[in-house]
Amino acid sequence: MIHFEGDKDIALPPEQVTAKLGDARFLSQCIPGVESVAQSDARQAAWKLRPGFSFVRGTLDITLSVTEVTPGSSVRYHIVGKGIGSSNTVEGHATVTPRDGGSRVHWTVDITELGGLLKAIPQGLLKGAAQKVIDDIWASIASRLVSA
Repeated sequence: MIHFEGDKDIALPPEQVTAKLGDARFLSQCIPGVESVAQSDARQAAWKLRPGFSFVRGTLDITLSVTEVTPGSSVRYHIVGKGIGSSNTVEGHATVTPRDGGSRVHWTVDITELGGLLKAIPQGLLKGAAQKVIDDIWASIASRLVSA
């Protein structure tokens, strides 16, 4: 298992933040590299992604499920990725608390399974690439939340 976590301050109240973070449609619009969205509703979204990694060729089919939303408090996710010769499973959690008139999001992401070619990639390289993707997603989420 590879673990990531961090905090993100957002200038919106917790109820608005969890409403957006708990909406798979909104999240699918915040992912860099999405080529096409196959399914998109409030609880589940599926898309085709062209990752920007030299060690992953082609596209990945990603399915994000919002598994639990506690309004104003937290959101849980289950994400599955499949590509030619590779697969991954990711669990995510975001806890939202009030902070200075806005919200602080404490997030965790755990890559729980790697299959195929992804298993052979050195963990340091994989962790660095995943951290960049997470940072890019959070930047996009924050930008879209403020402009919404």
